[in-house]
Amino acid sequence: EVQLVESGGGLVQPGGSLRLSCAASGFTFDDYAIGWFRQAPGKEREGVSCISSSDGSTHYADSVKGRFTISCDNAKNTVYLQMNSLKPEDTAVYYCAAVILLSGITTAQAMGHMTGGYWGQGTQVTVSS
Repeated sequence: EVQLVESGGGLVQPGGSLRLSCAASGFTFDDYAIGWFRQAPGKEREGVSCISSSDGSTHYADSVKGRFTISCDNAKNTVYLQMNSLKPEDTAVYYCAAVILLSGITTAQAMGHMTGGYWGQGTQVTVSS
């Protein structure tokens, strides 16, 4: 069974850091792009970052560039999102998603196709004093 399980969320003060994990199982990890999305109440879902597990190419939303880093551990079938310098506007439920990465498709383009892919249940990140 395909599963994506997020962990690592919690409450952190502005300027703090968190590392989210997405543990994947049930599919061929190397054939997929794995992305992080977030959604806050009353706001549209936002693509945060994406990585190709095969070649390591990455994409970041402008709002998180320089603060967030996505990485993968192929041996553990796990993708991480290191979040530094957190701001209150980063507060959201963070979701991990996966879609098969076809030849000729960039990591950025893959994010736009993840609606029909696999999704985890999400983990809450709250940035507050």
